[in-house]
Amino acid sequence: MCYGQHQAFSRDSLSSSTRQQPPATENNNNAEDVVDNLRDRLADTEARLARARAREAELSQRLEEMKRFVSVMEILETYLKRRFREHQEHVDRLFKSLPA
Repeated sequence: MCYGQHQAFSRDSLSSSTRQQPPATENNNNAEDVVDNLRDRLADTEARLARARAREAELSQRLEEMKRFVSVMEILETYLKRRFREHQEHVDRLFKSLPA
């Protein structure tokens, strides 16, 4: 670069360069808008998370109820199988005791 080819700074050139940048209040408004947007998104995310946790709790409760139901059904099935086998043996003994 050659010295002396730079444009000298004047009040006009300085003021025009500051005009190209947004004013500080506009930057503050932009920053506030961004912060508000992020807060809204965070609130939405927290609300969705709360709903998901409530749904998870509800589903966990239903799962536990279903497990208890299955346990009761298994106990009932075992009982009924045993009773059926006992009745079947009783009928077999009755038929064996009849004269041929």
